[in-house]
Amino acid sequence: MNRVIPGVLLAVCWLVLLFVGTPFLFWCVGLVGSGVALFEFFRMTCPQVSGFRFILTLLASLFPVACVAGGRLELLPVGLFSSLLFLVCLALQGYGKLEDGLHYLVFAGFAALYISGSLAHLVLIRHLPQGEYWLLLFIAMIAGSDTGAYYAGKTFGRRKLFPLISPKKTVAGGIGGVAAGVIAAEGVNLLFPQPAHPLFLLLAAVVLICIGICGDLTESLIKRSVGVKDSGTILQGHGGLLDRVDSLLLTGPALFYLIYFQWLQ
Repeated sequence: MNRVIPGVLLAVCWLVLLFVGTPFLFWCVGLVGSGVALFEFFRMTCPQVSGFRFILTLLASLFPVACVAGGRLELLPVGLFSSLLFLVCLALQGYGKLEDGLHYLVFAGFAALYISGSLAHLVLIRHLPQGEYWLLLFIAMIAGSDTGAYYAGKTFGRRKLFPLISPKKTVAGGIGGVAAGVIAAEGVNLLFPQPAHPLFLLLAAVVLICIGICGDLTESLIKRSVGVKDSGTILQGHGGLLDRVDSLLLTGPALFYLIYFQWLQ
C-alpha cells in the first residue's frame, strides 16, 4: 500500500493538471518539480556544495525550464547557454574554495542539460496542439512499460540486461515492457481528437520505450557511482522525485521532436 497510494495520487494529480489546469500552471509545476529533482541530484553528486552557492547553483540550473514558460522552443537554447555561463562564473568565483572545481562544473552543467533541459521539453509539449493528450499518452506509455517490465521480468526473467548497473532488470522484462508500453500508447491514442497514425505510433513507441529504459539505467548508474540507493525520500515508497522521472528525462525531448516535426501523422 505504501507504493500503491502515492502512485494513485500521482496519477489523479497528473490528470487534473493536464485537463483542468492551464499550460502556465503546468509550467509552474514543472519548474517546482525540476527544482526538487535538481536538489536531489546535487545532494547526491555535489554534497560539498552548500549554503548560498548551492542555492545559486540550483537557480542557475533551472534557467532552461524558466525560459520556456510561454512554450517558445527558440528560447530553450538561451536558457541552456545562460545556465552554462552562470555555472562557469560560479566555478571561477569558487576556485580554491570548492573541493574540485571541475567536478562541480561537470556535474552542474550535466544537471542543467539532463534534468532541466529535458523536463523543459514536457512544458513545450503541453503548448503543442493536443499537448495534454500527448502527455497523457506519454505517461501511460511509460507506466505501462514499467508495469509490463516488472511482471514479465518477475515471471520469465533469467538473462540480465545490465547486471552491473541494475541487477533486477532482465531481457524478458525489457521485452515485456516494450509490449505493454506499446499497447498503452495505442489505447490512449484512441482518445485523441485527431489520433496519430497507428503504425507510426507503434514504431515511435518502441523507440521511446527503449530510450526510457536507457534513462532508467542512467539514473541507476548515477546512484551506483555515488553510492546511494534512492535519490531522496519525498515520495513515500517511491524514493525521490528523480527516481520517478528518470524514464521521462531522455524520452520527453525525443517525443517532443517526433511531434514537432510531424513524424507521427
